[in-house]
Amino acid sequence: MRVLVTGGAGFIGSHIVRSLAEAGHEPVVLDALLPSAHATAPEPPAAEFLRGDVRDAASVRAALRGVDAVCHQAAMVGLGKDFADAPAYVGCNDLGTAVLLAGTAEAGVRRLVLAGSMVVYGEGRYACPRHALVRPGPRLPEDLSAGRFEPHCPACGAELAPGLVGEDAPADPRNVYATTKLAQEHLAASWARSTGGTAVSLRYHNVYGPGMPRDTPYAGVASLFRSALARGEAPRVFEDGGQRRDFVHVRDVAAANVLTLEAAGALPPGALTAYNTGSGDPHTVGEMATALARAHGGPLPVTTGEFRLGDVRHITADSSRLRRDLGWRPETGFAEGMAEFARAGQRASATPGG
Repeated sequence: MRVLVTGGAGFIGSHIVRSLAEAGHEPVVLDALLPSAHATAPEPPAAEFLRGDVRDAASVRAALRGVDAVCHQAAMVGLGKDFADAPAYVGCNDLGTAVLLAGTAEAGVRRLVLAGSMVVYGEGRYACPRHALVRPGPRLPEDLSAGRFEPHCPACGAELAPGLVGEDAPADPRNVYATTKLAQEHLAASWARSTGGTAVSLRYHNVYGPGMPRDTPYAGVASLFRSALARGEAPRVFEDGGQRRDFVHVRDVAAANVLTLEAAGALPPGALTAYNTGSGDPHTVGEMATALARAHGGPLPVTTGEFRLGDVRHITADSSRLRRDLGWRPETGFAEGMAEFARAGQRASATPGG
């Protein structure tokens, strides 16, 4: 199968390209090499490589020649620095997806796997002792400033117990990046209905592993902690470090993409199918920072009490649907993965240039 991987020179994309080649497929890479992910030219991917932007219809048209399926990884990720980044996020993620999907419709490609994200859910699943399942609203700045980080029941104010969120949970994006990821899914669903194609969104949880970009506000928290340790500094953990996340290794995510691309023909046509893609082994951000620091041999993390309004408190996945439907099983455990990541190299990056 000849597969176009947009963003195939990036962190997750490069692992997908390698996994596709190892599985006997023919990956084709389309990547703009934006400075937010590439300060210097990356190593040539083990695939045909085209430098181009998914927002450019001519580049997309050229990349789609002879392609059987598309694995769409190209995106601007993370919370960014402030709301001034909103046009860049919408342009890279939503306009880019629209141009790509228009190209696939024209080229007759009918198989799509999208890099989705758990951020579309907003806060995760919570249970109140009196009101069962509830959905707390955005946390208030005055609560966060006072160190009251846990959301409470909107009906009675009781403390809530976090749980696993499933794919059928309502979407509630809490920041610009999350909004663009949800819009990507809506665009993919519209494409599937219009063309009769098969679309799958793999809603990644916190992906980490070798090749993450370093020293950039657009990277994930694992990369920021690893960058600090490389500089000999203690990782700075926001809030009280008790935020629950699902850290999933990049090789497991790459395997999920290959498996889904191979199975996409058996999934319902004309619709978008969403799959949570997490390890199933939640940990707090503080636990992750400590495990990484100890494996690296650097200073232990410091908890700062700082916060970002766009962050949610707890979000962890129920990935049983992906396991049940496609037989995917993550193979890299938390301790093993953090030990490897602590020693692995990172990708040089720079401030985004547009």
